[in-house]
Amino acid sequence: MTKRILIAGESWTVHSIHQKGFDSFTTTEYAEGVRWLKTALEKGGWDVTFQPSHVAARDFPFTPEDLAAYDVVLLSDIGANTLLLHPETFTKSRVLPNRLASIRDYVAKGGGLVMVGGYLTFQGIDAKAQYAGSPIEEALPVSIEQGDDRVEAPQGIHPTIADGNHPIVAGLDDEWPILLGYNRIAAKPDATLVARVGDHPLIVAGSFGQGRSVAFASDCGPHWAPPPFVEWPGYDRLWTQLCDWAAGQ
Repeated sequence: MTKRILIAGESWTVHSIHQKGFDSFTTTEYAEGVRWLKTALEKGGWDVTFQPSHVAARDFPFTPEDLAAYDVVLLSDIGANTLLLHPETFTKSRVLPNRLASIRDYVAKGGGLVMVGGYLTFQGIDAKAQYAGSPIEEALPVSIEQGDDRVEAPQGIHPTIADGNHPIVAGLDDEWPILLGYNRIAAKPDATLVARVGDHPLIVAGSFGQGRSVAFASDCGPHWAPPPFVEWPGYDRLWTQLCDWAAGQ
C-alpha cells in the first residue's frame, strides 16, 4: 500500500545588500532544506509531496477531506501565518477555511501530523511561528511556550533515547550525533516522551482523536542538524519509523 506524505515548509529566500563604498547592489538566493528528509522517506517507501513555504501559502489543502489524501502531514520551519493567511484572504478579503483548524480536524479523523522544529515552527525566533494557542497545538502531543522558545547549542548537544521500546526508535543505537539547537517544548500528560535533548523533549508522540501526532523539537537538516546528523546511518530509519508511527502503521 502506498504511503503518502505532504511536507510543507523547509524553504527560504535570502535578500542581501552588498555595500561597496558609495555604491551598493542586491542579490537574492532561494534555497530548500528538505533533501535529506525527502530522500530518507522515499527510501522508506513514502510517496512525498513537497510544498515549499511560498507554494504552501496558496496550494496547501483547505479542508480535512482534502488532507485525507495523505497519511501524514509534516510541517517544518513554516510559520502559522503562511497557512492561516491565504493570499486571496490577505489581499482580497476572500473568506476561506482556517487551514490550521483543518489540520487539527484531519488528525482527529485519523490523519497523522508531524511538526519538526526550527526558527519558524512551534514558537520559533521572536515567537514569530505563532503556533502556541492555535488549533495545531491542540492536535500536537506537546504544549508550546508563548515566547521565543529556541535553545541554541553551538557547542553541540547529544540526544538520548527516553523510551527504547517505542517503535520510532526501534533498532537505533543509543549514541546519536550532536544537534546545535532545538525548540523548548513540554510533553502533554498523556503523551509519550521518546527521546530527549539536554533536559528537554526531543521526540514526543501521542494520539489526538482517531489520529496520531509527533513533535520533533530540532531540525531535519542544517543548521540545527549539522552534517554528522543528516549523514548518520540512523537518520533514514529514524524519519521513516517516525512517519510510519504517525500514520498508524
